Amino acid sequence: MSIDLEEQSDVTDKQTGAPTFEEAIAFIWVEADMLDRLDYRPWLKLWTETGQYIIPVERDADYIDTLNIVYDDKDMREARVKRLLSGFSMSSAPPARTVRTVSRFVTEARDDTSITLRAAQMLAEYKYGHMRMLPADTRYRIVRAGDGTLRFDEKVVTLINADDYQFGIGYLL
Repeated sequence: MSIDLEEQSDVTDKQTGAPTFEEAIAFIWVEADMLDRLDYRPWLKLWTETGQYIIPVERDADYIDTLNIVYDDKDMREARVKRLLSGFSMSSAPPARTVRTVSRFVTEARDDTSITLRAAQMLAEYKYGHMRMLPADTRYRIVRAGDGTLRFDEKVVTLINADDYQFGIGYLL
């Protein structure tokens, strides 16, 4: 089952201005569900044209000027999704089963056009008979598009062990 952006109307009700706290949380939960179902193509539509998807390798570092696991703009997100869905990537074939829980939402910033939330994400991964937990601190900057739907303008996923060796992440965090 795919969640179409039109279904966001229940959340946004074609409002204008910055998303509310409640709208932003509901939007983040929609994204988590999409990712757990490997619904990557519709996930691409959840982003602004200039949105950044970032997974840093250091906690509390300036990820713009340092090495990152992921630092994706629109083109890189599209290439990543294509690779994940191709079946040719060793880390994604077969795909892992995942369940995400996103909670502990805190408003970090808000202006006339966006809201930035911090949250905790707990991702459980099951693959090849092994269970792995990937807890992370996340930050989301969410804006409302001209049509009233919400979009990610930035998502930063900082694994709690970001500065340790990482292996085999064959999905989107």
